[in-house]
Amino acid sequence: MPAQFLLNLFIAFLWMVLNDEDELRFTTFFAGFLVGVGIIFVMQRFFGKQFYLHRFFRVIKLILIFISELFQSALVVMKHIVSPKIDIKPGIFTYRTALKSDWEVTTLALLLTLTPGSVVMEVSPEGDTFYIHALDIERYKKDLLRSLGRFEKAIMEVTR
Repeated sequence: MPAQFLLNLFIAFLWMVLNDEDELRFTTFFAGFLVGVGIIFVMQRFFGKQFYLHRFFRVIKLILIFISELFQSALVVMKHIVSPKIDIKPGIFTYRTALKSDWEVTTLALLLTLTPGSVVMEVSPEGDTFYIHALDIERYKKDLLRSLGRFEKAIMEVTR
């Protein structure tokens, strides 16, 4: 994938040189970059690897999923804060993950800890089990498990 990106940069610089302008312009470079993206996309079967922008789009998807989950959980926590009577049942539960690498496990733990209402307290030494503290385990454990599944699936799309 780095080879595809470097080739794309080369095509963009070549585009700038062949345009024969008096000064270097970003718009010319950007146009060349877009032409390079098109060329590399058409020729991607010759590289033997997937198109390098696929991973970029998957990272954007992961970020959008995180923002969505962040706002949803923030609204739930705000509802608990502003209610006159706080009726929560905090608790700890375990979650077994299918993620393998240290980077994947760390990313999942950070994404979950950054969303309000849940904290990853510990990760097992093997890296396959999370110990998670939830703000209200009785009402929102199902939602938390759904969020974990979405995060896990998006992380696997980025890394594999």
